[in-house]
Order: sequence, then C-alpha cells, then structure tokens
Amino acid sequence: MNRATFRLVLLVSCAHALVHVFELSLPSVELMIGDEFGAGRDRTGMLGTAWRLPFGLGALLAGLLADRFGSKRLLLVYLGGCSGMALLAYWAPTLAILFAVMFGMGCFASIYHPAGLALISTETTAANRPKALGWHGIVGSLGIAAAPFLAAIVFHTGTVTWRQYYALLVIPAVIIAGLLFFYLKQTPVRQKVDAARKPATGGEARWRAYLLLVVIGVSMGFTYAAFMHFLPRYLDGVGIRPSGVSPESFRNYLAALVLLFAAVGQGVAGKIARAGRLEPLMALILFANVPPLIWMSLADGRARIWAACSLALVHFMNQPVYNSLIAEYVPRARRSLGYGFSNTLCFGIGGFGPTYAGFVKDDFRTYGGLAILAAIAGLLALLLVRWRDKQA
Repeated sequence: MNRATFRLVLLVSCAHALVHVFELSLPSVELMIGDEFGAGRDRTGMLGTAWRLPFGLGALLAGLLADRFGSKRLLLVYLGGCSGMALLAYWAPTLAILFAVMFGMGCFASIYHPAGLALISTETTAANRPKALGWHGIVGSLGIAAAPFLAAIVFHTGTVTWRQYYALLVIPAVIIAGLLFFYLKQTPVRQKVDAARKPATGGEARWRAYLLLVVIGVSMGFTYAAFMHFLPRYLDGVGIRPSGVSPESFRNYLAALVLLFAAVGQGVAGKIARAGRLEPLMALILFANVPPLIWMSLADGRARIWAACSLALVHFMNQPVYNSLIAEYVPRARRSLGYGFSNTLCFGIGGFGPTYAGFVKDDFRTYGGLAILAAIAGLLALLLVRWRDKQA
C-alpha cells in the first residue's frame, strides 16, 4: 500500500471511528437516560433499536446515493446530520422526542459504511484490500473503545449530564468534516482486475455466495447490537469500583477496556486475511464466538470483564474478513450498493438485538441464545467454503 492510499484509508477511517462514537454514545448513557425518564431496561432497549434500525435500513439508500453523487459528499452529509441530531439530543425534553432524535441520528449515521467502505474498496486491490480494511477496522474499533472512554472521562466527577455529553460530540464531527472537505482526494477508479480470483461479474455463483454471506452478517449484526448496547450495564455489577469514581464513569472505563480487545481482533484478522482463504477463516471466527458467549451467560463478578474481553477479541475479527468477501463477490461498479444492502440487513435486522436483550433480561438466556445463533452462522459459513472449493 503506497503512502497516498494509506493517507486516504486513514482519513476515511477517522470518519469510521466517529460513526462508532455516535453509535455507542447511547449505550454509554442508557442507564442515565432510564433514570431521568423513569424507563426500564425494556424501554432503553427499544431506544437502542430506534437508533440502530435506520442505521441499517438507511444504508441501502446511502449506497445508491454514493454511487450517484460520490462518497465524499455523502460522508460530509453524515457528519453534518449526526452533529445536528446530537444538539437535538441535548435539548430533547421528553423520551418520545428522544426516540425521534435517535431515529434521525441513526439515519444520518447509516450513510457512513456503504460510502466509506466503497471508497476504500475501489482505492485498493485484492492484494492490499484486507490490510486496508484491517486498518479501517482498527481505527473503527478504537472509535468504539473511545466512546465509553470519553464518557468515562466526562462523567468522572458525576457532575456532567448525558445531555452535555451529546453536545460535546459535535466538536470532533466538525473537525473531521473539515479534514475530509479539504484533504480527501480520490484517485481515478482502478481498472486492474484482481489477480487472486476471477473478476466479480455478477454470475450466479457469486451472487448466491453474497446473499448467504449477508444472512451470516445479519446473525452477527444481531449479536453485535445486543452485546454493545448493554455492555456498560453488564459490567456495572463486577464489584470492584474504587471509591471516588462514579458508577457512570467506572462502567464506561471497563467498557473501553473490553473494546480495546476489539481493535486487537481487527488488527489480527486484517493481518492474517488473504485472498483464497477468506471463507474458511470466516467460519473459524464465527465458531470461535460460541465459547465467549457461553462464558458471558454464566460469568459473575470480575469474570464478567474477561468474558466480555474474549468476545470482543474474536467477534470483531469477522469484520475485515466479511468486508473483503463482499468486495470479492460484488462487481466493482455496484460495490456501494453491495455494502449498502449488506448494512441494511445486518444493522437493520440486527438492530432488534437491543430489544431482544432488553426484554429477555436474564443474562443466561440472552447470551446463551446468541451463542446458538453464532454456531448456526458458522455452519452457514461452511457452505461458503464448499462453494468456493467447487468453483476452484
């Protein structure tokens, strides 16, 4: 990967990090929102779905718009829209209005993944794409970890409200929007054909594999949403909070620690992923999700921290592999649409994960059910391996 491509990947990845800061701002404060409005876990779970549902469903339209108007313009719309919604969250006087604000923020945030991933995939080749997507995932995962870490710092004294926290998120959004506007330079679309495989021309076998991959992605999106939305709440009862640190701050510090393991998983997957072995690696990663989920369903006290860390490590390894497979299966000219459709289903249907976890409430059934889902996804991934071997 040359310097120009790396700079582009790094700049787009900063926008990726921020979309996850916006995404995880709600899990960081959902207990505080529940306390202010007198809402239980079931209601705050539905609030998470109100954010995540448009985050997925809007991605298909965002993919079409990115193909039509270009990724750079769409990325600027995403940053401006999320900033506006954050200011509205600061003002929201009722829970009903906050539901509408979270829905709007999810709509604008839905723009990032199809626009950003398509931009990176068209600026890279099969040889360096897994590495580029690995960097993209690492920076995104650092954004995921930064969200609860930022919340932990902001809430450390116990005097800052969740409303003020949302207002603070406008600052990095404006900075990144300025950097994208002035410094993002796209090169002409590459015409080289990936050497590792035949070009994705939309044949039956590739589209069939793509659709099965999306089904797998839906299961992982559901697990991701359920895990992330209630992670600070899951860690709230570990029983090791030092005196002088507020509960709001400490549970977010622990969540940030857990999500640093996600960045490690992204980096490892980006390093070991290679064209020609993506499908078996995907299956291995999916099956590796099962033991940590079972552990989370049974863990108590300090063991909750390590159970959650182990899941973050292996779960996030699927993302660079999954995104590389989409680039393998979908024609270049329709890649924004391919990522958009994938995100529509993965984050849209997956967006019901918080509602599921909110209504089930019992950790044994919540995470045990997700372990079963991960095992089914692993079995489906074995079909991708079989189809790849037949094609070869």
